[in-house]
Parts: sequence; structure tokens; C-alpha cells
Amino acid sequence: MASSEISLETVSSVSQIPADQWDACANPTSRRSLNGHDKEASSSLATDLGCYSTAPYNPFVSHAFFAAVEKSDSACPRTGWGPRHLIARAGETIAGIVPCYLKSHSRGEYVFDRGWADAFERAGGSYYPKLQASVPFTPATGPRLLVRDGTDTELIRGALAAGLVALCEATEASSVHVTFTPEAEWKFLAERGFLQRTDQQFHWHNQGYTNFEDFLGSLNSRHRKAMRRERRDALANGITVHWLTGKDITEEAWDAFFDFYMETGSRKWGRPYLTRSFFSLIGETMANDVLLVMARRNGRWIAGAINFIGSDALFGRNWGAIEHHPFLHFEVCYYQAIDFAIQRGLKRVEAGAQGEHKIARGYLPQTTFSAHYIADPSLRRAVRDYLGRERQYVAEAVRELTGAAPFRKSSDKPS
Repeated sequence: MASSEISLETVSSVSQIPADQWDACANPTSRRSLNGHDKEASSSLATDLGCYSTAPYNPFVSHAFFAAVEKSDSACPRTGWGPRHLIARAGETIAGIVPCYLKSHSRGEYVFDRGWADAFERAGGSYYPKLQASVPFTPATGPRLLVRDGTDTELIRGALAAGLVALCEATEASSVHVTFTPEAEWKFLAERGFLQRTDQQFHWHNQGYTNFEDFLGSLNSRHRKAMRRERRDALANGITVHWLTGKDITEEAWDAFFDFYMETGSRKWGRPYLTRSFFSLIGETMANDVLLVMARRNGRWIAGAINFIGSDALFGRNWGAIEHHPFLHFEVCYYQAIDFAIQRGLKRVEAGAQGEHKIARGYLPQTTFSAHYIADPSLRRAVRDYLGRERQYVAEAVRELTGAAPFRKSSDKPS
């Protein structure tokens, strides 16, 4: 296939792309393994199709997730997220997609560029609109250059990268931001003129633990005892914790969780991003990809955290509470996620953005990657210089924080 055989176009809604065509690029059935529920059937189907792939299933790049954020009016032009999804066609076949939005602000992205915007606007430029290739409101690493299996991956990715630059010019945007992209895509885009940025998150890694106590045995004595105390104290007031997934997630549970989300989100952000209908939509289309960890006391739900389940990872997202109890946040968000991941045999838990307090709970620093195309040459030079220094700082911070890990040395015996 030659590059001349590839055509590019954009659409203003994910609904304009058939779900099977989108997922053939983002999450082929052969990749999914249905979160561990039906791996044998999935593998059999993949064999029948002759297209088995070992790439992990990522719920956030699924058509269902984008459909939910757009149909619920969480990500729409009114909220500053105007869909401009980029499509690469090889003949009549959709061979590649970049989920992309024309943004009028920088909220809900978790890769902070407001300093760039302020500097450019002080110099007389206009930073907005900009193009954002990402999953709205979701700081989880996953593919952004989505390419169908069985195509020339290098060629399609190159066409998509060039298409983003062309789209930037066509929309008169200041820049293109490809955020929380895998390292391989980050390097690929750098070869095509995108600037490289790094940051860090905190992830828990499963070292083949058989249960939570087995994990505790890997910690040094001080952290092991502290974790046991926190888990005990979190449930001291008659609180029980429940895992809800699939058909167990009722509208009553979504109502309760949305109350938590609004109460906590309003305090943290001023205006939470996701609408109530978003949660009902993912309940209809993605229930098996969702884990609600809910805390109950005196017959009512009082706190909860929503997680999304990939084929090899649990992705922690939003937390909220209407009652506040010591260590309940740690129990619901971090310890229960670890317990679930161990039981499901998942390789890691990604606990979302920020939070050095997660280190003491066994979550270690992990570098994240983003790639940025800046149209204005002066701004591009300034940002390039800044990013070189920032990458050095991030690398040093990751090394230093890794040294503070709570895991025991060989001489420290479990107790």
C-alpha cells in the first residue's frame, strides 16, 4: 500500500463511525478477553478470524466510552470539547483513527499547559483553540494512533501524524497535544516533529501475589503494620465495602455514586466534568468493564470509587463520599483495588493522576508520556527548551521516589 492510497477525513461525532469499525482499530475482539470472564471463547474467536493479537484491551479507547462521554454531553462543543476525530481510510476501509477534540480551554486533560497558554497570549498570540488527541477527563495511558490489525502500521501511523498537523492548520489551532500516549507512540511522534513531555503517576504492580496478605508480606515492617491499621480503622464504624460490577450495578447505585462524585468534585474542581447520564450509559454498554467499590453504613451508601477493568490492568478513576471516616479513602480507592487486581490476576493498578501519598500504599512512580506539536516557531522553541529541563526533573523525581518504596529488604522478616 502506498501513502497515496490513504485518504484522511474528520468527523464531528463518534456516532458517525460504526462501533465495529472504531473497535477494529482500538480494541479488536481478539484483544479483549472480556476482562478474564471468557478468555477461552475470545481466544477461539480470534483463532477463527486468524487475527489473534496480544495487545491488551483498554476500555477507555473503546467506541462505547467515547459514545458515552459525547452522548451524555460531558464532552461536547458546549463544554469546550468539540469532536474532530481523524480517520485514515485505505479504500473503503477505516484503517486508522485518532480520537481528537478541538478545545477552547485546557481543563479535563491532566497534562497542564496553562503556563504555555499564558506566555503565548502575553506575547500577543492566541493559544485557543487547540487540538487535543486524548480520552476526555481520563489520565490513563493508552493508544492514541489507533490502527487496524492487518494493515501497514507504520504507514497508517505516519498518515495520522501528518493528518494531525494538517488538521491543526485547517482549524487554525495553535497546537496539537497527544497525551498519555504509550512510549513507542511518543517516540514515533517525536520523529515527526512533535515535542516530548514526561510526567509521572503511581501504579501498583502485581508480583504474582496470591492474596492481599501475600502482598503485605512483601512490605517492610513499618509499612505493613501501618497498612493493617489503616484497613482496620477504615471499617471501624460499622462500614462494609462491596464490589459491584456487571448486572450488580443498578441505577440506585449510580444515583448514590453520582452524589459522591458531585460532592467531592465540586470541592476539588468547582464543576465536575461528567453528567449523570454518562454513568447510566456506561452502565448500559460497559457494565462488565466497570468496578464500583462502594462503602455502606447504617443501610445507605456513603462513599465509592469507580474503576475500569482492562485485560491486564485496573484503572482507578473517580472517588467521592458524603461521610468522611479515617482512612476510608485509602481503603476504597487503593487497598480494595489491589485486592481486586490480585483476585483477577491483573498485572497492575493505575491509580490516576498525582498523589505521592500512594507510595506508602505500594504504588510506585511510573513515567507518563505526551507529544506536542506547536505551530508558532517562537513558542515551539521556548517550549522545547522548557521540556528538556522538565524531562530531567521528572526522571530524577522518579528515581528519588522509587527509593522511598515501602518494600522490605531481604533482612526484614514479615510479621
